[in-house]
This record gives sequence, structure tokens and C-alpha cells, in this order.
Amino acid sequence: MEACGFRDAYRKLQNVGAVTLGISADPTKTQKKFEEKYGLPYTLLADTNKEVCEAYEVMKEKNMYGKKVRGIARTTFVIGPDGKIDRIFNNVKAEGHAQEVLEYLKESAAATS
Repeated sequence: MEACGFRDAYRKLQNVGAVTLGISADPTKTQKKFEEKYGLPYTLLADTNKEVCEAYEVMKEKNMYGKKVRGIARTTFVIGPDGKIDRIFNNVKAEGHAQEVLEYLKESAAATS
């Protein structure tokens, strides 16, 4: 649902100057199938060893069916043109999230012009 939201908002995101990337711990082959199945126009990156997840501190303790497990917390990072993190959306809900990010980017662009 989240990936398709970003797919559907892709042109609008480009219009505000955003580059959209997805990243998960799934292997490249799995991501390619996912990308093709849902017609994603943006790049998916594989972090199978979870180095990026650890670096961005998105590996969190989660509760899955009553058991504590360590997993990836759904997170979106907006990285500015200077390469610095501009905004972090933590524990995002898949539905409507792409629109939330788009609105933030529009507001940020308006504030700097």
C-alpha cells in the first residue's frame, strides 16, 4: 500500500524536486518482482545485511503476535540537497503516507522560496 502510494504520487514528487527511493532488507530478486508487480517507477535498494537499517537506527524492538522481535520500523527520511536529513517520519502508516510526504515537501519548498 505504501509503495503504491509513492508510485501514484511519483510525478508530483518529481515536480517538487524529490528523488524517491525505497529500501528494504529483501534480496534484489524479490524487490525486482515486487517492483514489476506493482509498476513502481522508482528504485528499490536491497539492504540484505541491514547495514543501512542499523546506520539509520530503524531496527527496533517490535511486538509480533505477542512476542518481542527485532525488526525494521517503517520510516521515511527526507534528505535535503545538502545531503543532511531534513525530516524523519517515524512509524508511518502505509495508507496516505505518500501524500503526507508530498505535502511536507510542498510546504518546505514554499518556505524556502
